[in-house]
Amino acid sequence: MTSLDEKFRKLATDNAPGQEVRQRDDDINSLMVGGTLPGAPIDFSHGDVDAFEPTPGAFDRFAQGVQIGGRRAYTEYRGDAAIRAQLAVKLAGFTGAPVAGSDDLIITPGSQGALFLALAATISAGDKVAIVQPDYFANRKLVQFFDGEMLPVRMDYLNAGEGAGLDLAGLEDAFIAGAKVLVFSNPNNPAGVVYSRSEITAISQLAGRYGVTVIVDQLYSRLLYKGQAYTHLRALDIDPHNIITIMGPSKTESLSGYRLGVAFGSPAIITRMEKLQAIASLRAAGYNQSVLQTWFAEPDGWMEERIRRHQAIRDELHATLIAVAGVTARLPQAGSYLFPTLPALTTAPGDFVRILRLQANVIVTPGTEFSPHAGRAVRLNFSQDHHAAMSAVERMIQLIGRYRA
Repeated sequence: MTSLDEKFRKLATDNAPGQEVRQRDDDINSLMVGGTLPGAPIDFSHGDVDAFEPTPGAFDRFAQGVQIGGRRAYTEYRGDAAIRAQLAVKLAGFTGAPVAGSDDLIITPGSQGALFLALAATISAGDKVAIVQPDYFANRKLVQFFDGEMLPVRMDYLNAGEGAGLDLAGLEDAFIAGAKVLVFSNPNNPAGVVYSRSEITAISQLAGRYGVTVIVDQLYSRLLYKGQAYTHLRALDIDPHNIITIMGPSKTESLSGYRLGVAFGSPAIITRMEKLQAIASLRAAGYNQSVLQTWFAEPDGWMEERIRRHQAIRDELHATLIAVAGVTARLPQAGSYLFPTLPALTTAPGDFVRILRLQANVIVTPGTEFSPHAGRAVRLNFSQDHHAAMSAVERMIQLIGRYRA
């Protein structure tokens, strides 16, 4: 059992979106070479909801929630029953498997809240948990916080073909070693790769064979680029009592400010999550829940245009970066993340990230947040103003040249 100080040390938030202002930079000045580069500040640690506005009608729905008053302010802990019923139909149609709004679904304070509740509902101290590397940084931090034992499974995303490059033999080894839970994101955050149907089928079969509970974060599963296929794990032959799917409208739909997420799947796990939510936050903000009525109900052509604009930024950023000697990056298949690996530099990767912020006004997330093997990688959320994103990457490239080893 780890001490409280150690548990919270592992929840470091220095590189979380918006937290960079709390970093102390006194020790970095001596490492900087040359002056600052002019240009508007850009924060690649999260998407820009000014460049990509929330779905039409979101605020009107919120206002309607306020007008409803107490009935919407004080919903069931797992969320308003009528909204859950509507969501269940939409999510069942999207994922290809039934969802019962009454028993199988909970509305949470963001998909981050859903992830916290799902892991808390499935991990006891000492439990072994299979963790994909690289993957969303909160997976690792939460497993450690709940005193679980991580069993890392590598994902060779750079050298994979159409899939994510998951080491399926390594995954089975983790299950043989006693992993009770697998948590992963699909599309992957940070690499933007999508698991192939054969990979998802293998995960389903292995989880069934070894009785493993699977928590899959599908936050970006609507933002798929042209021609990209997607397989929903819950639609395959997997025990419905051993899977939780997490989604939400924060990213693709730019509704992050409303803090809305959903988790659906095993009724027993959803019930545990509700009990914990009742203590932690009571419910997702009642009035905000009304905004979920705009989800999967966008105007005709709206989602296609959003994907088209993201794909245009993705293509230009990727082409510009891989033209730099020593930079490697796989073209994302979905989502709004690019995960380039930088060449060897004269400074440590973590120091370069800070130098980039101070000398170029560009904020990125260091790759070590997602895997200990990704020290030279950085994550860029390219859901930004197209021109501003390109200008920022050009400044980033100038600094790579300045600090190249």
